[in-house]
Amino acid sequence: MELTERKLKILQAIISDYVKTAEPVGSRTISKRYDLGISPATIRNEMADLEEMGYLTHPHTSAGRVPSDMAYRLYVNALMEKKELTKEEKNIIAQRLNSNVHEFEKTIEHAATVLSEITNLTSFALTPSKNEDALKFINLLPVDDNTVVLMIVSESGKISNTALNINVPYTEENLQLLAKNMTYNYKGKTISQVLKDNIIESFETDITAMSRLAQNVMPDFMRTLEDMLNVNLYMEGLTNIFDIPEYNDLEKAKNFMTMLTQKEDFTRKLIEREDGMIVTIGEENADDVMNDCALITASYHIDGKLVGKIGVIGPTRMKYGEITSIIEYLTDNLSATFKLESGGDKEDV
Repeated sequence: MELTERKLKILQAIISDYVKTAEPVGSRTISKRYDLGISPATIRNEMADLEEMGYLTHPHTSAGRVPSDMAYRLYVNALMEKKELTKEEKNIIAQRLNSNVHEFEKTIEHAATVLSEITNLTSFALTPSKNEDALKFINLLPVDDNTVVLMIVSESGKISNTALNINVPYTEENLQLLAKNMTYNYKGKTISQVLKDNIIESFETDITAMSRLAQNVMPDFMRTLEDMLNVNLYMEGLTNIFDIPEYNDLEKAKNFMTMLTQKEDFTRKLIEREDGMIVTIGEENADDVMNDCALITASYHIDGKLVGKIGVIGPTRMKYGEITSIIEYLTDNLSATFKLESGGDKEDV
């Protein structure tokens, strides 16, 4: 059976109506609300064909039809129209992201919050896969006779401050010399590369005090880098599902909440997704618990390097055109924000 132009128009109308109302759609509804120039009887016959082809399903309690996962996939691939964001929405995104440009983690967290507020869905943001994050600057700051703060700054903007307990005498000059050596040796190297190096041998010196200080600092430096490898997942708008008709069923809502609160498992799923804008619908999701969900993720970059992912999860009945436009604009701004901070020219987005 051929998917004709008329069938496509009817299917597009059904998807649009169902996304707005969450109510099964009948032929008379399509005839009244959409000027397709054909009778309800013709629409009804075409809908029967679309159901036979697998694009519509027929709930037992209703005479209307609802789109299948296959219909949503066709819609995302070929039928949906991207929505142009309003000036107000663009301003909200730009202002929230730029307000904490010097605090990388805060900016990412705010990005997830903005996405949830605009879409009214559960949103998330994954911070960099830090094993590929390169080091930019290392400093050692004296606090007292036995305490030093180790500051590590990565090229992505991540800053780690760790208090170290020093068991040997030191001077501020020794600290600065060691910090400069560390920066010189490891600037531009990824965290995973540094962790593979024999860093104690790298700092062998004829100055006994310097060598002893290095031996005190290096194990903590290694542990700090290992901690920086941990990926952070920020999630916002979990309770938004209670405003979505699909989750009026408390058992279904509970399963959704349980899935997202198992953060390690959900983080792994996000890390495994490909780069770029990825939309998976219903049974396209590998995990059975996500078979009635749609998951949209997009990547953000710094100077062309993949940094992290951001997106939304919700029911398959989703405003795909609008949401993908919002996520695209958000990730473009996120990438441009940190490109500017790292010294590049901010592009118009």
